[in-house]
Amino acid sequence: MKTSSTPYVELDREVWRELRATTPLPLTGGELDELRGLGDPIDLDEVRDVYLPLSRLLHLYVAATRTRHAAIEEFLGASERTTGGSPMPFVLGVAGSVAVGKSTVSRLLRLLLARWQDHPRVELVGTDNFLYPNAVLEERGIMHRKGFPESYDRKALLRFVSGIKAGEPEMTVPVYSHLEYDIVKGASQTVHRPDILILEGINVLQQAPTGRLAVSDFFDFSVYVDARVDDIRRWYSDRLLALWRTAFTDPSSYFHKFTHLSKEDVLAFAKEVWTDVNEVNLVENIEPTRGRATLVLRKGSDHAVRSVRLRKP
Repeated sequence: MKTSSTPYVELDREVWRELRATTPLPLTGGELDELRGLGDPIDLDEVRDVYLPLSRLLHLYVAATRTRHAAIEEFLGASERTTGGSPMPFVLGVAGSVAVGKSTVSRLLRLLLARWQDHPRVELVGTDNFLYPNAVLEERGIMHRKGFPESYDRKALLRFVSGIKAGEPEMTVPVYSHLEYDIVKGASQTVHRPDILILEGINVLQQAPTGRLAVSDFFDFSVYVDARVDDIRRWYSDRLLALWRTAFTDPSSYFHKFTHLSKEDVLAFAKEVWTDVNEVNLVENIEPTRGRATLVLRKGSDHAVRSVRLRKP
């Protein structure tokens, strides 16, 4: 463990692993296979070493947050309770680049946290659900900026998170399909008042313009999944190649038109998209938010987490 005058404590994997304490492993290899993302080699050892300690830390945070909220409720008095007497939902943000593995992290945390007895209702929502439909992006001339901050319906996202935090019994959000590469017309996801909401997306730690609220203002804890840019670039190319062999073969896929391309053409396309879009977004918008996270998971070239940076209290 490294300590200094910075607001963070740095822990290598060996030290972090010991902080699991007696937290049991509540999932099987089969369950892990079902939630693992394409190209993400996470295994049960990684769960034990990295995500069980994180699950324990988050469990402690939820308990502490509830205690703080109870103190506010007591101060305000029964007639002015802010959440109708029920615990206020705990909101966890998970951020990071395209292809870094944050979706797998989010699905895994959802399962682990839901198996603690004190907070069984855990919901996961991706910010891709708040992308503007392709028709809107094309009308505004920003289709090539899809994934950049301006491509999201920020007001709708803020309404959703603030509603969850305010204790609304249910909130409905649109549904984004990676297969169709667009918002699905007529589809919706209803989130019933959860104990914990996990909000996952590349943009969740973005700062708001001066004088306005940011989505992260509603977070009780946030995780940034980090890696070297060169490694993420390779993972992105590998994932696109895997999709070309699998999901792109579906006639309903937006990218079905690429199935006629050669492997070399697919890799060239991946390099172009990464260089012109994803890396620009990472460097300009995503990576600068890393310092705002409560905890940073730093991955090595094999996708395994090598170290953890935790913000001090």
